[in-house]
Amino acid sequence: MAEDKKRHKVASEKGPTTYSKIEAFINKNQKNLTYVLIGITAAILIIWLYSRFVSKPKAIEAASTIYMAEQYYLLDSFNLALNGDGLELGLLDVVDQYGSTPSGKLAHYYIGMIYLKQGNYEDAIAHLKKYKGKDNIISTMAMGAIGDAYLELDEKDIALKYYKKAVKNSDNNFTAPAYLLRAAITYELMDNYKEALKLYKEIQEKYPRSLEARDIDKYISRAETALMYK
Repeated sequence: MAEDKKRHKVASEKGPTTYSKIEAFINKNQKNLTYVLIGITAAILIIWLYSRFVSKPKAIEAASTIYMAEQYYLLDSFNLALNGDGLELGLLDVVDQYGSTPSGKLAHYYIGMIYLKQGNYEDAIAHLKKYKGKDNIISTMAMGAIGDAYLELDEKDIALKYYKKAVKNSDNNFTAPAYLLRAAITYELMDNYKEALKLYKEIQEKYPRSLEARDIDKYISRAETALMYK
């Protein structure tokens, strides 16, 4: 008991504990803290209400609206896909009216791919960069397509950057070897056969079952020959 009193005395001499400091702070600022808690609760409620009654219904509406434009895209009817058919909205309208929804973001990808195929490379890049969807394969293909557009604009260094980003974004047997091959060919266009050869061998070693690996010996031989005579 005497020992407990001694410890209590020592603690008192050292001043208030951390707990007592916190308690004193709360008591002093109780009104302000109450306002903060009310503000946080109100913000959470507003977000929930927006999601429940505005965001989700709009996303559902957008998914229904984009359907016909997607079908035109798949049929290579690009003008109808972009501008609509007079009854259904086109992709450009979907972006304007539903840009914040998943379908609106996907519309940017479709528009970018259409512009790329039409040779409108700068607009293709602008829309592909706006694709912010969660689909890993589509985001990878968007990066690769940006690389294609920059390559067409003779911006080889930037094209390489996006090809490499595409490879890193999705390491699989479908997209990774495809963009490794494009990066390697780009290096060849820059007369950098050493880096091209590295990427060709990476395809051969890491993705032997890919489509790109079937003819990879031809590319390796070409790069090795070029290095011999360089």
